[in-house]
Order: sequence, then C-alpha cells, then structure tokens
Amino acid sequence: GSNVLRMSSDTQIKPKTAAQKSKKSSLTCSPEPAIKPQPKPSDKLNPKTIDPFGAYSRPTSAFAATYAKGGIPCRLVHGSVKHKLQWECPPETVPFDPLLVTLAEGLRETKHPYTFVSKEGFQELLLVEGAAEKAVPLLPRLVPVLKATLAHADNEVFERGLDALVQLSAVAGPSLNDHLKHLLTNLSRRLMDKKYREKVTVTLQNLEQYGGKAAVAIIKSKIPTYCSI
Repeated sequence: GSNVLRMSSDTQIKPKTAAQKSKKSSLTCSPEPAIKPQPKPSDKLNPKTIDPFGAYSRPTSAFAATYAKGGIPCRLVHGSVKHKLQWECPPETVPFDPLLVTLAEGLRETKHPYTFVSKEGFQELLLVEGAAEKAVPLLPRLVPVLKATLAHADNEVFERGLDALVQLSAVAGPSLNDHLKHLLTNLSRRLMDKKYREKVTVTLQNLEQYGGKAAVAIIKSKIPTYCSI
C-alpha cells in the first residue's frame, strides 16, 4: 500500500516541479512577453480546488499573483533608511508591454510590498531612455487602469493614481490629451474635497503643462472652474 501511495505522490510532484522550472526560465528580460497558461474553467467549478476556509479562498489580485510567480522583474530591497527596487536586469531592457500596464494595475493594491513595488516600478520604468515611444502605444490600456485607480475609495490609492498620472503625462505629453476626458470626472469629484483640492489642482496644472493648449480646453470642458496657469 505504501508503495502505491509513494508512486502516486511522485506523479503529482514531478509535473509541478517541471512547471516551476518552465516558469522560471520564462522570466528573462527578453522583449518577447511570455505566454502564461490560463487556468482551466473547470477548476472554478470543481469543489476540490476551492477551500472555503483557506487563506487563499479569496481571489488574490492579478498583480499579487503575477508578483508571487516572479512575473515582475524587480524586487523590494529593505534599506535601513529607505526602501528601493532591485531590477533583475536594467529597466531599459524590460518590455513595457505588458509590464507597465501590470504595474499600473498594482497601484490599486493596499498591501505591502505590492504598494511600493507598483508605484516605484511604474515611475522607474517611465524614467528610462526612450520611454515615450514605448508608453504612448499603451495609453488605450493604461488610461482605464488609471481611471479605476483615481476612482478608488482608498485615499492612498487615489494619491498613487495622481502621481502616476503626472508621471505618465510628463512622458506622453500631448498624446495623452485624446484620453484625458476619461480621467477628469474622478479628478473633478475629488476637487470638491478640501483635503485634495490643492493636490488635484497641481495635477491639472501638470496636465496642462505637458499637454499644451489643447489640454486646457479638454480640462475646462469637464471642470469649468479650472484656471489656466
């Protein structure tokens, strides 16, 4: 009986380690994004795969899951005074698609280290040389993610969204104008909050600075009270 059990456990373990090996090998900094296998739809319906009392019964966020699998090519390094990111390879060699979008999605995280990794990673990726030509084609995917971040009830998430929007605007320049109207409703709402009035106003001024005169017209169409700088 014990031989049968050992054999069956071996058959379960071997494919898992093979899968782990293939995962690790796919985490190179090559420009070609790795294709991730999709979970089987049957797993969602199979009661054996669901532990209602387990710590992981609640669905983790896509960012947390990607980070756990090693899909984010940077890690948090704890410093005595300041934390920093350590990249597995120079950030300028990392493909922006899909990493920049994944990091933007991570801005909605509320737990450490995801909060730090997503915010710092997003900023550092946009600082690399040639960031504009890599980021602009991703705007149609980045803007809905930032819109959700700016609509978040958590104040820290909202603030991270504001910072990320300014960083993106500095890189994308007038290219962001076409997408601006999707973001202004949430900014207008927070403008009513005395706590955020100044920070939102500064964000709008940055959008004007990097977006030019066309940005002013778009901002005023959604926020008539905005005063141009």
